[in-house]
Order: sequence, then structure tokens, then C-alpha cells
Amino acid sequence: MLPWKRALRPLVAVLLAAAVTLIPTAAAHADSANAASAPHSGWNNYSCKPSTAHPRPVVLVHGTFGNSIDNWLAFAPYLVKRGYCVFSLDYGQLPGVPFFHGLGPIEKSAEQLDAYVDKVLAATGASEADLVGHSQGGMMPRYYLKFLGGADKVNALVGLAPDNHGTTLLGLAKLLPYFPGAEDLLSNATPGLADQMAGSAFLTKLNAGGDTVPGVRYTVISTRYDQVATPYRSQYLVGPDVRNVLLQDLCPVDLSEHLAIALLDRIAFHEVANALDPAHAKPTNCASVFS
Repeated sequence: MLPWKRALRPLVAVLLAAAVTLIPTAAAHADSANAASAPHSGWNNYSCKPSTAHPRPVVLVHGTFGNSIDNWLAFAPYLVKRGYCVFSLDYGQLPGVPFFHGLGPIEKSAEQLDAYVDKVLAATGASEADLVGHSQGGMMPRYYLKFLGGADKVNALVGLAPDNHGTTLLGLAKLLPYFPGAEDLLSNATPGLADQMAGSAFLTKLNAGGDTVPGVRYTVISTRYDQVATPYRSQYLVGPDVRNVLLQDLCPVDLSEHLAIALLDRIAFHEVANALDPAHAKPTNCASVFS
């Protein structure tokens, strides 16, 4: 085997291992298709009708290697308990790869989100939805908003640790040019990962001309301890209707990293709830873990 090929193997393994830190622990599902479509603790309930207090359905968009259930086992019930109609989709599936999604080309994933939002709006009778996404799921919807007409159907986008301007995976992505064939291998095997690398053609197109589109409220919630969407400040957006939030400014002792922010951080959950209903927002602090 050629020396560069031997060197390539551990590099790709490290890149994938770093990306896997986005994975919500994959519970065993006997039938993934049925599991993804069935109600779970009150969400994905297509008979739900939005209330006057919460007139827009909330669509949850999982991260890379995530899925519509495992990414939201704590957060979806949190919103349902507060009176929201909550829905979640699977996107970016690769043939023969169950449970772990968000790996396909992101432009195609945005098309899946487009169709899913239409489905939710038709079921609920609402004219607009709110989107909450984790990691890739906080960034990918911006393509939908910018290029697929989503701005007419979405009121707000809330991103939990979104890789809005790409990631260096703690600098590992910068090593790719030194290994001939590595970038091609990553693009061919997992295009959804390649699209998220800082400087990718996808992100260049997405961010050209500005981060936001008119008519949509944007909130970015980040953690200083993020080890995947790095550097964490690259998650922030610039625009006239943007709020960038650092968890540690709300609660200095919050130690959540990239995965925990979406899986179990009730301080982050509280701040998402504020972003979804700013008219009734309550201060988020360390005590919000009990709210």
C-alpha cells in the first residue's frame, strides 16, 4: 500500500470520530420508518392544532449522524409540555445506513426540509412554522430560507451550536490538503460532512451576500466548550434580526459541549423557548435548569 494511503486511513478515521460526537445515542428501533413517523411523548402528532398562545408549529431539525427521534428525546417533550405542536423529520439519509442521517448532500437535505414544512403546515393549518435545529440542523435550514422560498413559510430559526460558517473540527480539517485523495474520499462517502468543512463550495454559496434573509428572526445559541463546530464564534450570524447567545453568559457554570446542548441542557432549552415566544420571555440563568 502506498504511504499516503496508509496515512489517509487514520486521518479519515479521526475526522469521522470527531464528527460522531454529534451522534445522539442511537436507541434500538425495530422499524425505523415506523418509529420516525409515530408520536413520541406527544410530538409528531399530526392531529395537533396550534393554540392561540403558540400559533406556529415547531419543526425540529436534527444534526449530522442524528435522527428525528434520538436527537430530541428530552427537548421535544419539553416543548410539548409547554403547549407547542412539535414535529421532527429525518433528512440526509444514505442508502443502507439506518438511524444515522444528515450525511447526504446538504442542498438535497434542504429540499427534504422544504417538503416536510409544507406537510406540517398543511396538517396544522398554520401559515408559518418555527424551526429549531442542532448543529447541521441549525445551519441547513438557512439554505431552505435563502434559496427554496422558505422565508415565506418560516417565522424564526433557532440554532443550537449550528456550524453556520463551517467547522475546522478542532483544526483537523486543515490537514486534509496534505493527504492526496482525502477530500475526494470525504466528499464521495459522506457529502454532508464535506459540505460542512470551513471553506466548502456549499458554505461559500450559502454565506455569499449575507447570513440572513428578511422576514425571519434568527437566534444562535452556542457553548464555549463546543468541540465540533469550531471555533464556536464561527456559529454566530450577522444581520438585522439576529441574536447570538453564549450559554456561559447566561450561566457561567454551564459545561455543556456540542452534543449536550441539544440533548439535555435545560438552560439552552429555556433560551430556545424564549426565542420561540419573545413576547413572554423570562430571564435565562442557572436556575432555569429547574424551570
